[in-house]
Amino acid sequence: MLGDAGNLAAMRRALELAALGPLTGGNPRVGCVLLDADGDVVAEGWHRGAGTPHAEVDALSKPGAERAVTAVVTLEPCAHVGRTGPCAEALVRAGIERVVYAVDDPGAASSGGAARLRAAGVEVVSGVLADEAEELIGPWLAAARRRRPWVTVKWASSLDGRAAAADGSSRWITGPEARRDGHRLRAESDAIVTGTGTVLADDPALTARGQDGELLPHQPIPVVVGSRPVPADAALRRHPAGLIEAGERALEDVLDELWQRGMARVLVEAGPKLTSAVARAGFADEFAVYLAPKLLGGPMTSIGDLGVDGIADAIDLELREVRRLGADLALSLRVRRDV
Repeated sequence: MLGDAGNLAAMRRALELAALGPLTGGNPRVGCVLLDADGDVVAEGWHRGAGTPHAEVDALSKPGAERAVTAVVTLEPCAHVGRTGPCAEALVRAGIERVVYAVDDPGAASSGGAARLRAAGVEVVSGVLADEAEELIGPWLAAARRRRPWVTVKWASSLDGRAAAADGSSRWITGPEARRDGHRLRAESDAIVTGTGTVLADDPALTARGQDGELLPHQPIPVVVGSRPVPADAALRRHPAGLIEAGERALEDVLDELWQRGMARVLVEAGPKLTSAVARAGFADEFAVYLAPKLLGGPMTSIGDLGVDGIADAIDLELREVRRLGADLALSLRVRRDV
């Protein structure tokens, strides 16, 4: 029988495999390791994105999987029919006797795999390296639990929090290294939300580009919020992923539509009015802030009124990472909340 040490080693490998999967597409990154009766690895798999085989099915399709008796998976095997069949059923059909997984699937339709496995006589062990799995797919888990996308709010500013000089000029506050990192954030998002004010003032392309200006393989779909229409000749009209004009709908409704479209990761890259509205409404999960060693002063702040009257009402953030990118600093911060 596979002991605790074997569980941990196999789960660590499954987490490594899970990390190979894409961040975008609305599905979690999942890895699976199949073990034989002696605890040796006989096959591995991971999920490569929406519409492709889930990690368990991928592993079961590999040579040697027929000898497997234990499946070690980073997420509870699903129990629903979507673009692919239920993984719990596939494991039962394959004769798997024991399933070890890290965290429960919070999906309204996809959860319940553990119960299905137990009903079929499969031994199920949960919670193995759960903290590590939560760290790996935390944004997806939070989105699935709340049924709305994980929202990252991004801005670049001077050290004193100004997004532009008094005359409105803002290119370029940060250097090329920070701007390239911003393009990485775009490529890791399903959608990128901005306001009509930003579109009319800057005519942004909102594409994700590489070091040489090339389009990256994944492009976030731009979503424009506001009453004014996007001009017919705007760069966003030529965006390779298309365009969603959300109009004056409530932010909650916009995020709900994106979730219903299968988008779990949303990047907000907008002016202070929309940025503040997202944060004030409690929809911001994470902030990506690029700070340039410049002082501008003046009124052009990166964020406006948050409805905070006193220090006790401040939005409490956890500083998760600080990186130096050329002359600039990149800060990653998450909003402290229970869910």
